[in-house]
Amino acid sequence: MENTTNTHPLVSVLMPVYNSAEYLEDALESILAQTLENFELIIINDGSTDGSLEILQTYAARDGRILLSSRKNKGIAKTRNELLNRINGQYIAIMDSDDIALPHRFAKQVAFLNRELDVVCVGGAFELLDDAGRMLTRFTAPTNDEEIQDLMLVGHTSIHHATAMIRRDSLMKVGGYPETMATVGDLDLFLRLGEIGKLANLTDTVLKYRQHMNSISALKHIQQIEDKRVACERAWERRGIKGHFEATEPWRPDATSISQHTFMLKYGWWAWNSRQRKTAAIYGMKAIKVKPFSLDGWKLFGCTLIKPFDNSKSGL
Repeated sequence: MENTTNTHPLVSVLMPVYNSAEYLEDALESILAQTLENFELIIINDGSTDGSLEILQTYAARDGRILLSSRKNKGIAKTRNELLNRINGQYIAIMDSDDIALPHRFAKQVAFLNRELDVVCVGGAFELLDDAGRMLTRFTAPTNDEEIQDLMLVGHTSIHHATAMIRRDSLMKVGGYPETMATVGDLDLFLRLGEIGKLANLTDTVLKYRQHMNSISALKHIQQIEDKRVACERAWERRGIKGHFEATEPWRPDATSISQHTFMLKYGWWAWNSRQRKTAAIYGMKAIKVKPFSLDGWKLFGCTLIKPFDNSKSGL
């Protein structure tokens, strides 16, 4: 790609980067390989200390669509809003620095938004990877506005933030990300977007999302749930409705053995039902290591050794 800056991009891709050197090249390559080439990739290096900046500088020197700046750490919410102040595109694509966008992601989402003019934000299905890049499962989401918003109003973020493409004018109208919510500002954002237009998800897989298994502490779980509750309460008040909050279950393991065992089993069965035998065996062993006298981990591991695959999608 010739090193020239695109002053009229169709899509502005926003990528905050903080200590993502291990996965950063995969993320960047996935954006530069998009079949829709009319985009700008706006990156802020948020005070990384692990070599991320050097990787970013190398890529920025090669491709003029990359607009890179670097500064001291300010945190994810402030960085996202700072990125918003630099956009030139009609559509805004969210991209994390450790995920992998599938090649047709932008083309499919732009085509959808061009066709569905009342939709202000569209996400999509995604594959869940662990921190070693092993596939665990594929997540789909509701595609119609009513179901998406009903789930969000009880606390479930039914558009995965890393898959979102949003109309620029709509995002500016609702004022960007809430900087008082460090953990789940995306739910608050989507609820506000849903008050000025429709929300949607594609049935297509648009992203491979990398989940870092040990990055969320028990204290963070509590904060996440509380921030979701506040986002819902604010939406109920704005919409003049009486709501109830139900998203009280953690979505990642905490440091306790019970939580670790539960999630290792969950990830293992996800992998098994995705026909990832080796990955399922790895998580069976992880579960056994945490609770060696529980039969559940042994059952999972045993299935990976002797049980043939079938077409069932349910857990065993």
